[in-house]
Amino acid sequence: MPQHDGFHDLLTAALPRLRTHARALTRNRAAADDLVHDAVASALAGRHSFTPGTNFHAWMHRILYNRFISDTRKRHATEDLDHVPDAVLGIGGAQEDRLILGELRGAIGRLPAEQRAALLMVALQGMSYDEVAEVTGCAVGAAKSRVFRARRQLQAMLFGKEEASSNVSPRCIVPASSRTSGIRASSTGAAD
Repeated sequence: MPQHDGFHDLLTAALPRLRTHARALTRNRAAADDLVHDAVASALAGRHSFTPGTNFHAWMHRILYNRFISDTRKRHATEDLDHVPDAVLGIGGAQEDRLILGELRGAIGRLPAEQRAALLMVALQGMSYDEVAEVTGCAVGAAKSRVFRARRQLQAMLFGKEEASSNVSPRCIVPASSRTSGIRASSTGAAD
């Protein structure tokens, strides 16, 4: 039996966030479970490439994200965001809150994949822009831009505009007083 180096402990601790990230990317519970399984298998096979002392969560999320991109390129098919459980995007509330959440879910599903992934990593996972950049393999500025554009596009879609104009003021997409996820649109692109 190999010496216990803590790799399996790190992997086990990363699983909940990987599952949430996978569900946000795939929008399907079964596909998310398969994606996490494949990412864990890849991580175990390539554990020699992990440098101890570096950010293990970012390394795992990068493996998961790369696997998702590879699988998506192979399939070229998308699935409906309606398969994401409400608990991932927010908990149920009053009827109006559910309608707003449904509109938000549909609008998120229409975002370009790169913008959707960056927004969900920041808004749901609480990842920093540096972590998003590391996971997606882009510059920090590009990660910020993707989140900013995703928020602006969501704002435009939810307020019935074709494109977000430069003079649109920041507005809350989901009321802060509601019991939903609290994803906000901002014209500054800063994390909420």
